[in-house]
Amino acid sequence: MDANVFVTFYGIKLKVSSRALRANTDRRPITFTSVNLESPMILNENFWAAKVPEENNASPFTFDFQSMELKDVERRCCVVKVSEASSAKKPVSCSGVVVHPRTGIIICTGLPFSRFIIDGDPLYWDHDFLPPRSFSAKLQICVTFPTDTKQSARRATITPTRSKTAAGQREAAAELLMLVNCVEFKHAFQAVFQEADQWRFHCDEDEELLRDFHFLSWFAVLRVGVVLDSSQDSGTIPWQSSAPLQKGCPVVACGSPFGSLCLDLFISTLSRGIISNLAGEDNAVILTDARCLPGTEGGGLFVVKGAGSVHLIGLIVSPFGWKANEWIGLTLVCSAQLVFRNLISCLSVQDPLRNVWLHPGESDIQMSTAAHESKAVKYPTVCFVDSGQFWGSGVVVGSRLVVSCRHVVNRKSKVRLKFHHRDRVHDSVGDVLFSTKASSPYDLALVQLRDAVPEAVVSRMCQSFIPGESVVVVGYGGLGRSCGPSLTCGVLSKAISWNCQPVMLQTTCAVQAGTSGGAVVQRCSGELLGIVSSNTRDMATKVTYPHLNFSVPVTVFQRLLQHFEQTKDVNVFRELDSTEKEIRRVWRLQGAQSKL
Repeated sequence: MDANVFVTFYGIKLKVSSRALRANTDRRPITFTSVNLESPMILNENFWAAKVPEENNASPFTFDFQSMELKDVERRCCVVKVSEASSAKKPVSCSGVVVHPRTGIIICTGLPFSRFIIDGDPLYWDHDFLPPRSFSAKLQICVTFPTDTKQSARRATITPTRSKTAAGQREAAAELLMLVNCVEFKHAFQAVFQEADQWRFHCDEDEELLRDFHFLSWFAVLRVGVVLDSSQDSGTIPWQSSAPLQKGCPVVACGSPFGSLCLDLFISTLSRGIISNLAGEDNAVILTDARCLPGTEGGGLFVVKGAGSVHLIGLIVSPFGWKANEWIGLTLVCSAQLVFRNLISCLSVQDPLRNVWLHPGESDIQMSTAAHESKAVKYPTVCFVDSGQFWGSGVVVGSRLVVSCRHVVNRKSKVRLKFHHRDRVHDSVGDVLFSTKASSPYDLALVQLRDAVPEAVVSRMCQSFIPGESVVVVGYGGLGRSCGPSLTCGVLSKAISWNCQPVMLQTTCAVQAGTSGGAVVQRCSGELLGIVSSNTRDMATKVTYPHLNFSVPVTVFQRLLQHFEQTKDVNVFRELDSTEKEIRRVWRLQGAQSKL
């Protein structure tokens, strides 16, 4: 007897013959009959059986989603060069993601195509998609992709080549199928990145592409005329929904710095980081601290799961971002899931490309993010501190007690605080109990809340500082109060001591304006190491360096805090105003620091 196999997929109960599954040895697309839907559901080769039950066993069936290993990421990325035949316009290049090697389907950013639109009327910004006829008939698209990343990595080719196909690379002409507008990203972007904050996502030399600011939500769908990979695992790239993403989730970005320049060296470069912040419907806007360079636009962001498997989670929109002329050190990414959703809405029911955008692996991310959610709970609660003219961050260190920075409270006796917890925001008022003098090297302030904050986490304070250990900075830098605190990862680069006592910490985490008063925590344990004070600014060049920043070690005030909780005598903190000259010299050596 041929038993039916049942599986629940996103609340849809499906069944299929177990005999049909056993016969499907080459993992062809499988048709499941829906128990609670009228039409059958077809799951492509990324959805396959891990265990087939015996014919006389009707027990629930176990499925796995095909995953991709980190070593496979490079060959799923490419470089796209766009030009116009017989035109003085110089070619424009970017990165791209090979989403379906067997059919040669590639997705990249739509930015390079904006200058080749026939009608320059900005009304196209409000369209959902643009067909090929909207662009110059002389448009030429060339795609370069790695063919053997293992061998090319071993050779580490340095000598430039004039051949069209270099060692470890392959070139192919491509056709433009359409440009699609990810409207969810567009709306979230406009809500978060306000013009009043002077956001900029282009380099100074890209003034001719200023209108591309309105083109950030557009993505190009290309098709090359050759099969990029004919192996049986070359179906749709494993991808996942962005909706369940959590801040702090580890990710890998893959793109080609400087686009088509020196591909021998730069094609499909990897960068690690974490999810720093999320915004919009289904987390349409993703910010990561994985460091990327110009030319990586259109590359992929991959979420890293256990045992090294990765899934596409987003497409790089901009590797750079400036807020009021300060580089924030974060990469802007659009949810791949929402790009695919908008693509499907533009395709007709009969379009064969619809099969490329099926939904392999979406539910699997639910398991991978649960661990990150539980880990994030270990981090101390960080709040938004607003003193009126200035704002920053604060860290809960005790019952209704928050530590922030002197320059954040700005000599005010009362401040307003916001606590973001999941989808809720708790507003509170706090009284400034103590603030160090301007002459003190320790830029600290203590705030007492007038009411208790539900579910606030107070982390244990660290007693030792190990240079090189992984740390995370939690604060309201970059996006401010709009999306809750941001997370950036790095290492404790240096712990400076005087008389065997730590007096300053330095990290490589990206720290932006608004992070002052935020927390430096040990990445795995969540222990509190220090309170962020400043990053570094070169006054001569007016350049801010977010990855060189300074924090006050918790050991500086931990003993005083314990004494205060016992005696309620705020004067115990006056000790911070009478530090030794050598300690003041340590902090004064930073000279031109930016106050966050």
